[in-house]
This record gives sequence, structure tokens and C-alpha cells, in this order.
Amino acid sequence: MKNIPVPESKNPRLIIIGGGFAGIKLVKKLARAPLQIVLFDRNNYHTFQPLLYQVATAGLEPDSIADPLRKQLEPVKNFIFRMGEVYSVDTKSQSIQTEIGEMSYDYLVIATGSKTNYFGNESIMANAFPLKQIPQALDLRSHILQNFEAANITDDPEKLESMMNIAIVGGGPTGVEVAGALGELKKNILPSDYPELDFDQMNIILLEGAPRLLGAMSEFASKKALKYLKKFDVNVQLNTLVTSYDGVVAKLNNGEEIKTQTLIWAAGVQGNFPDGINERSVERGRLIVNEYNQVEGYENIYAIGDIAVMKSKEYPHGHPMLAPVAIQQGDHLAGNFKRMFEGKPLKSFTYKDKGSMATVGRNKAVVDLGKLKFGGLFAWMIWMFVHLISIIGFRNRLIVFSNWVWNYFTYDKGTRLIIRRFIPRHRNNHKE
Repeated sequence: MKNIPVPESKNPRLIIIGGGFAGIKLVKKLARAPLQIVLFDRNNYHTFQPLLYQVATAGLEPDSIADPLRKQLEPVKNFIFRMGEVYSVDTKSQSIQTEIGEMSYDYLVIATGSKTNYFGNESIMANAFPLKQIPQALDLRSHILQNFEAANITDDPEKLESMMNIAIVGGGPTGVEVAGALGELKKNILPSDYPELDFDQMNIILLEGAPRLLGAMSEFASKKALKYLKKFDVNVQLNTLVTSYDGVVAKLNNGEEIKTQTLIWAAGVQGNFPDGINERSVERGRLIVNEYNQVEGYENIYAIGDIAVMKSKEYPHGHPMLAPVAIQQGDHLAGNFKRMFEGKPLKSFTYKDKGSMATVGRNKAVVDLGKLKFGGLFAWMIWMFVHLISIIGFRNRLIVFSNWVWNYFTYDKGTRLIIRRFIPRHRNNHKE
């Protein structure tokens, strides 16, 4: 395998795999460190994943939640970007193998995030719609709109039912937010676009295997979210699992069936990292790290963000797989690199939980902020503000904000475009 060309440097080389929240924060904080930083990602852009569901439900265009990595990190002078998927790590030779060649490292940081977890169910993996990447969001948007175009001309009642029904699996923030966005489409947008269809026949079903929604949040948030979803005419079924799905019929653990050509899978994620790491360093698909984010068994390999499981008294199973954790770990690891080069002792990572939130739609959201728990309009405004300032790039913030303002005052989602037709046989063809 050929070596990947990069400029020569007298400084040690730090390779970072993954241009997500953790990887970007780490690069920016090491801008003046005595390192040659090489970032690998299979895409040339960073995705603001918390708003992927709005791309899928025609609220935003993809370029408003994505930003080129080269542009974003251009001010960092000791930084090099190479686009390519990293297949494996050779810990003995201290090198990585990628689709574009091989490169050695002095330090390696794995920040590859997570991928969809189908829990081994092959039928769901083959036919459900995941929501972790921009191409997946665009596929889902096209598929939903194509279904309504087809429903407009079909004379088969069974096909009509399966085209108009949409099932979402997973009652976490993603599932709740997707269900709420679809509820808004059904209530405010689609009846005007398709006046020949009877939208009383459209069923939005949210399936959750646990006894309540938003299991990682408070009981207050769960009850409020359920109440809000019912106002959007979402049929929430708790303690319900999908056992199989063939692309037309979803079978449930209670013996019931749902006829739908659209099953959105938001039921879980798992770690996503290259081959070559010792199995003893892996737990439930994530890399075991110490309080300094060093991968167990390695001195110069680190993991941050969703892929890392750092156990503590407060988090016996590791930190939640959330953007704030990734950002804080990237920031903290950069500080430890600087301390290490200065001969100072390293500092242990401590997560500062700034709260959890989820939106269900217009004027409806839930927020857990320490002991403070609230919902409704004020929570919705907090949710919008936090997400707006978290988006990378001023242009993207401006576009997202203008889209939200337009939608709020006009009850219109202006991105109901089938840019590329979605063909079912290509479903899940791209890797995660």
C-alpha cells in the first residue's frame, strides 16, 4: 500500500480519524501545538447531526447543516486534511490503512462517532431508513415525497395505506423530533400540496420499546413529549418492538402489523471504529478509555466522543453519546496534549452536564436543566437558541434562522424537493 503524501515536518504527527464535533474541537485547540495534525474523514464536510431530521422532513437543505472541513479549519496552520475512509490501524507499525493509502503516526486519536445499531435484525437493516448521514436524510425526504406523489394516482387501497403510513422506531430525541416534524407536515403542509388525498388516512406511528419516551430525560419531559405528540396526531405505542420489516409490513412483538413503506430507524447507535484495535479494549462496540481518553492497552492511541466509553462513579456505563460530551472531550484532550509537551501532569476528564432537550414541533419542546424542568414555548426558544449557536459557520446559522422564521410565520417548509429520485433497491447501499 502506497504512502499518502503530506509535507515533511520536524514535529511529531498526530492523526485524527473523524471530522465530527470531537475531531474539529481537538484540531482547533491544537492550532499552535508542536504537531503535524492530519485529519481523515470519508467526507469533506462536517455534519451538524442534531438537525438531520429537518433535512429529512423538508425543513432545511443539507448545505445549511454541513460545512467544508478545509474551510472550517483553514486558520490552523499545522493542519492537513485527507479525504478517505480509514479501514484499519496497525498498532505495531503505528500506521493506518485507508482507501487512499497508508500513513504512520506518532499519536492517534479515534473520533469516528457512531453508526446505526440494528441489533442484528437483517430485515430491518435491509429495508428501514436510518438517519445518521446527509445522504440518508435526502433519501428519506425523496422517498416520502415520492410516496405521496404515487399515492395521489393509485387506486389500490392497500398500497395507498402503506404509502401514507409512516412508522418511526425509537422514542429518544431523534425519534420524538422526527415524529413531531412529520406531524407538522401532516397538519400544515401536505394537505395543501395534495388536496386530492384524505390526510385522515395518514398515520404517524412512534414505536418505543421502553415504558416511556425520552428515557434519558426526566419523567416530566417524557409526559410532556407524549402530550405534545398527541396534539400532532402521532400514535405513540410504548413497550412495543419491531421484530421484522420487509419494506411493506412491520411486524410487532405484540402480534400486530403496520402496513407502511416508510419505517424510520432511530432505535439506537453503536460505536464505529476501524479494525486493528485489541478486542480487550472494546466494550459493547465502543473503545474503553481511561480518565485521560487513552484507549486501554495503548499509550499513544486516544478515543473521544461517541466512540469512547469512560467509566466513572457518575457514569458506570460511560458518558451519553451526545455532542456536548464529544466537544468537551476534544477540548480536554487538546489541553492534555499541551500539558504533556510542557512536561506537566495530565488532568482527568470531568463532564459538565449542561442539560438535555428535545423539540416536538412549533412552540413545543422539553428541557431538563439540572433541577429545572420545563416545556412549551420557552423550552422551544431555548432549544432553537442552543442549536443555532452550535451550528458551525455564520452562513449556516443565518440560513437556518431564516428558514425557521419563514416556516414560523408562513407555516411553510420551502424545501419539498425531490432533487434525486430514491430507488428502493439502493437502500442502505452506502456504508455508515
